[in-house]
Parts: sequence; C-alpha cells; structure tokens
Amino acid sequence: MSWRIALARPDLGEEEISAVSRVLRGPVLTSGPETEAFEREFAAYHGAEHGVAFANGTVALVALYAALGIGPGDEVVVPSLTFVSSATSVVFAGATPVFAEVDPETFNLDAADVARRMGPRVKAILAVHYGGQPADLAELAQIAQAAGVFLLEDAAEAHGARYRGRHVGTLGQAGMFSFTPTKNITTGEGGMILTGDHQLAERLRQLRNHGQSEPYVHSLLGCNWRITEMQAAIGRVQVTKLSGILARKLALAERLDRLIEGLPGVQTPTVRPDRDHVHMLYTVKLDSGPAMRDAVIDEMGRRGIETRVYFPPVHRQPIFVGTSPALPVTEDVAGRILSLPIHSRLTFDELEEVAEALAETIGAVCAGRT
Repeated sequence: MSWRIALARPDLGEEEISAVSRVLRGPVLTSGPETEAFEREFAAYHGAEHGVAFANGTVALVALYAALGIGPGDEVVVPSLTFVSSATSVVFAGATPVFAEVDPETFNLDAADVARRMGPRVKAILAVHYGGQPADLAELAQIAQAAGVFLLEDAAEAHGARYRGRHVGTLGQAGMFSFTPTKNITTGEGGMILTGDHQLAERLRQLRNHGQSEPYVHSLLGCNWRITEMQAAIGRVQVTKLSGILARKLALAERLDRLIEGLPGVQTPTVRPDRDHVHMLYTVKLDSGPAMRDAVIDEMGRRGIETRVYFPPVHRQPIFVGTSPALPVTEDVAGRILSLPIHSRLTFDELEEVAEALAETIGAVCAGRT
C-alpha cells in the first residue's frame, strides 16, 4: 500500500546512486574494497575495533552464535517483544531461545526477570535495543559476568545510540546491526557484527564465506552470507549521513513528544537519562487494550497515515507456541503499543498532521464513531 505519510522512509539520494554506478563500472562485485571500507568506517563510527559485514542481520546473528560455539543443548535469553529473527536465529544455530520479560516503560529486557531465567544451559543473553534505545546494559553485564555467559547486543535498530557515553554494539562480546530499509541507515538488505575480539572477527569472516580458510580449503562449516560491493558502497555513503539523520530524528521525536503530550490515554516514549535514543521507532503506549489500538490503526490508515505494531510477541508466534510460559508484562505491552511515523525526511507539517490525526482518531474511537 502507498501511504500518504509512511512510517519509515530511507534517506537515499544521488550519492548512493553514484556509489553503486562506480562499483558496477569496476571489476569486483563482492568481497572487495568497498566491503572492507564499509566495515572499517562503520566500526570507526562506533568506536569498535572490528566490523564484519553480512548479507543481513539475521544470518549475522546465526554466524555469531556459531562462532561462539553456541549450538545444540545451549540456551540464549532473549526478549519476546522484538522482531522474530532475534529468536529464530538462535534456533537456526541449534540452540533454544529462553524468553524473558521486558520493562513496561522502555520495552527493553527486564534485567531482574533475566536473572530469574538463568540456568545451567544458558550460554548468552541477547540484549535487544528496542526502537533505538539502549537496554540496561550495566545490569545485564553483571548478570552475564556472574553466570559466565556472553552478553550479546541486537543493535539492529540502534545505529549510533549510546549507553553511558559508549556506542551500543561495543559493550558486550559483540553487537549486530541491520540495514533493512526501515532502519536509520540502509543498504537495502545487510548486516554487521562489531566486536573487539580479533579472533572472533576472523572466525566470522571465515563462516560467512563457506568456512574457507584459504582458496578451496574449508575448515569450518560455513555458508554464503556475504554482502555485495554495491550494498557496501551504499552503506559507506549512509554512514556519512548517520549523524545528520539522527539529529533530525531527535528533533522530530522531541517535537512529537510536545505535540501529543497530555493527549488522554496516550503515553509518549520513556527515555532513560543515561542513554541516547536514536528513534528508529517512535512507539507510544495506549491506556486501553488491543481492540482500541487496532481501531486506531485502522482509522489512521483510512487517513493515509501508516502506523504499526512493533512487535507482536515472538513467544506467541505459531512456531513458538507451547515453548514458553506466559509473559504477562510483554503481552500487556504488546496489546497497547503503537508506532507512529518518524523518519528523517518527514516534515514538521506532516508531523503535526500525524499528531492531530491521532488525537482525532482516539477521540472518535472512544466515542464509538469508528
């Protein structure tokens, strides 16, 4: 569907087109200098020693688990309020996801609940930075250290975000980033692992290229998870735009806060003071449940404004039914959240229209007029 005001829109222009054209005029289309430069430049932006690019974020996570030796018989603690690949990547690695509750205000992992779910088979905690706000990494790091397990970061939505002054993706053993079109920067499809561990980075590079240690010598069971030179060239341009994109989205989020603050039945996003929220998503929470929320989505859609639920709980997906106990906090939050349009090309006039439409829609839904 073509939306008049879309939830997300990539910030692409002539620079990216020129970058792709440059690659297409050259002799190398994969595993070349553009990929190496993209890895180096993205890592440098975040203050990381190593970057390893992948075809997408999901396979980057699968490779990360394989590189860390996480597989059959092992468990990884993950939130359920996330995109499904945070959990399915664990399954593809042969391990089992253990779903934990989220904080009802930030929608990130609840550290206290994570601690309750730690068991002898847990080998890692995956901290997902919901919507671009860093999770409670200090508390999660303490739990991981005490248990002797890896703290990993799913920073798919959090390019450039900081936790207590440090960029996410650099506070655990490794961090994964995604570059799908809804993200703050994009390569169409693509992913990246950042790490300070040289041996881990080399193992990841080997795994993404069929486990090849030298030409036609395959020392590991790997796969073709490579990114193309065209995607990497786009990514290099996007990295130069990231600071500007984040500044624009922060300004938009602050304006939207003011526009809808005080709107009955709507809670604006909670942002903790010791971290930077990069607003890949702008997610509000409604006081009423899913029936009202879904009616709001329908009415906003009739007005040409895209809104969406990020995310339906993963543990309630058909592929995971019966594998997890109830998560009442997650289920309550998931029934009341609503993500509104926010992207760097959104105008302030469009933002005001979104806020006005939301107020009118909620009023109409509450009055039973829709």
